[in-house]
Amino acid sequence: MSRPSPADDDAGARTTPPAPWVADVLLALSMTLVIALVVATDAAGTDGAGEATGHGAGAYLFAAGFGALVLLRRRAPVVMVVATVLAVFAYYALGFAPIGMALPAVGALYAAAELDRTRWAVGSGAVLIVVATFFRVTDDDPSATLTVYDLVTNVALVAAAVALGVAVRLTRGARKHTEAVRALTAAEQARAADQRLQAERMRIARDLHDVVGHNLSVVALHTGVASEAVGRNDDGARTALRHVREATSATLHELRATVKVLRRPLHPDGAAGSAQDRDEPGTHHRETLPAATGPAGLAALVEPARASGLTVSTRVEVPTGSIDATVDAAAYRIVQESLTNVLRHSGARAALVRLAVTDGRLRIMVTDDGRGAGGAPGAWPAGAGIDGMRERAYLLGGTLRAHDAPDGGFTVVADLPARLDA
Repeated sequence: MSRPSPADDDAGARTTPPAPWVADVLLALSMTLVIALVVATDAAGTDGAGEATGHGAGAYLFAAGFGALVLLRRRAPVVMVVATVLAVFAYYALGFAPIGMALPAVGALYAAAELDRTRWAVGSGAVLIVVATFFRVTDDDPSATLTVYDLVTNVALVAAAVALGVAVRLTRGARKHTEAVRALTAAEQARAADQRLQAERMRIARDLHDVVGHNLSVVALHTGVASEAVGRNDDGARTALRHVREATSATLHELRATVKVLRRPLHPDGAAGSAQDRDEPGTHHRETLPAATGPAGLAALVEPARASGLTVSTRVEVPTGSIDATVDAAAYRIVQESLTNVLRHSGARAALVRLAVTDGRLRIMVTDDGRGAGGAPGAWPAGAGIDGMRERAYLLGGTLRAHDAPDGGFTVVADLPARLDA
């Protein structure tokens, strides 16, 4: 048997609201008992006259009837409130013991207002007050004289019943709205978590493509060099094999780091890894990325290319601390993928890597003297590497262009913000 989750425990701890019919029955019984109590109190003060006793039996029947009318509140609220007002008039027309004009209708007025029949509740209450006031003012019986206390009491009962019904309805509506907002928020959070997870997968895919593609290109080049040098230049063959070993070790290290990220359990918000891992694009490899804009970072990138025979020049005009770490990581991958393309496709003998910060923008340019992509200047060559670089730049609010240079060769130009907005 599975162990219940905390969410299940919380759900079980919540108080289940009663069924609607239970509330209707309780309200009906309350009305009947209150009116019957008033009738009984009045009968106790009649000196036991036979007429009062006879009228008392019919009054109790009316008390039950007033309560029964409340049971119609959900099916026919308008019929309920109108029938209650007419029943009050009939009660007094038959000469039963006085129980107040507003009291018998309190339950009906409350129920009508609660069920969004506020106009009917207010109108019915006003009719009761006006009729009661008219007959008591015009009645010659001294015992029926209308006092200010009676008038204020009746008005207060009607107003309180209607106000309470409206308050209950608004509270219930606010609760439903809150639940709807909570459900929508949970759904939005789930969608956001899915988007973050998808973005993380895309970052991992781009990183794997960049790193594995770059290192395998180096391996392929140096393997060819080693195979040609065996027996003729053993030192050159050993150097080439050393580069192969370094490239394969770097690839394995990157694969282990990536697999470690993928094996991490999902957080409650749906994203893998720690919160620090999710803060910025590519941060799950941050420990293995030297600063691309610094000497150590560029040296790590261009050394394998130089070892393969490509002449790589670098120009760096990036002051220390002038760009964010996230931008630096993206720059590293863009330069890495650009050099990978040079080694794979260009047949170039020389390449230039230039990074400069101007007016708050980091400009990256990688050019070579190879054969280019075979298209006109400005053409966009197909390939996952170019698309991945373009996505990196776009995610940071930058741009990336890749095209054949007018004078031959191929050029990659990226323009990134040096600082990301907070």
